[in-house]
Amino acid sequence: MSDEVQPGYVRVRLDVSYDGTEFHGWAKQAGGRRTVQGEIEDALRTVTRSRETYELTVAGRTDAGVHARGQVAHVDLPEGVWREHNQKLLKRLAGRLPKDVRVWALRPAPSGFNARFSAVWRRYAYRVTDNPGGVDPLLRNHVLWHDWPLDVDAMNEAARALLGEHDFAAYCKKREGATTIRTLQELSLVRGSDGIITATVRADAFCHNMVRSLIGALLFVGDGHRGPEWPGKVLAAGVRDSAVHVVRPHGLTLEEVGYPADELLAARSKEARNKRSLPSAGCC
Repeated sequence: MSDEVQPGYVRVRLDVSYDGTEFHGWAKQAGGRRTVQGEIEDALRTVTRSRETYELTVAGRTDAGVHARGQVAHVDLPEGVWREHNQKLLKRLAGRLPKDVRVWALRPAPSGFNARFSAVWRRYAYRVTDNPGGVDPLLRNHVLWHDWPLDVDAMNEAARALLGEHDFAAYCKKREGATTIRTLQELSLVRGSDGIITATVRADAFCHNMVRSLIGALLFVGDGHRGPEWPGKVLAAGVRDSAVHVVRPHGLTLEEVGYPADELLAARSKEARNKRSLPSAGCC
């Protein structure tokens, strides 16, 4: 995860999109399961005719079934490999990669760039419909069907109580040694003319299952099973609530990753590595 590129190597930024339907998530796994990272690394090794696998670092690992339109990764390539292949690498990857994953851009990264730690926010969209007839078959892998009518205004009212910096332990799957403190910068829902409700969720970072748990809570408000104050109460309680369901992954898409100006990349990367804690109640 170092921001220092080894002598003789070039750090390359990749802009990536994929349909997550047939993938077991981003990260490589034992047992030969198909992953986005595995497909891209295999393609890179093949098109550069390399014996070595060059490992990718990604802005945000996505779970099985989750899609991405604006994923970002980086890879450190030997200078000779980059010099030989960079002009044709994008087109060669397009010919080698399967059709459900694309690399749209490849370019040398600015000094201090780290796809994961330099990011200042990630923006996801979750799409759901309450159409009594279900989901358009052409969108079935990207839109969740909720079989109760949804009140978008009530969902937005509930969402406002979740904004800001909080410990989101109630909405995250606990991981040993990992903090659940996050800053939720945006959480809003809009119903389109096609009836599809799109939730925009943006934060500095997300813990495991956080977006899908937040949406699960808001759906419970939208269909009238809970009042708009309930998700905020769950957040304040700080423990998992069995009524908060982790919604299915196929409605979720990573839309965009934001980075600071080039001169701030290294400082942001250092800051992001610091484990956060919330201010204590009462102060000196």
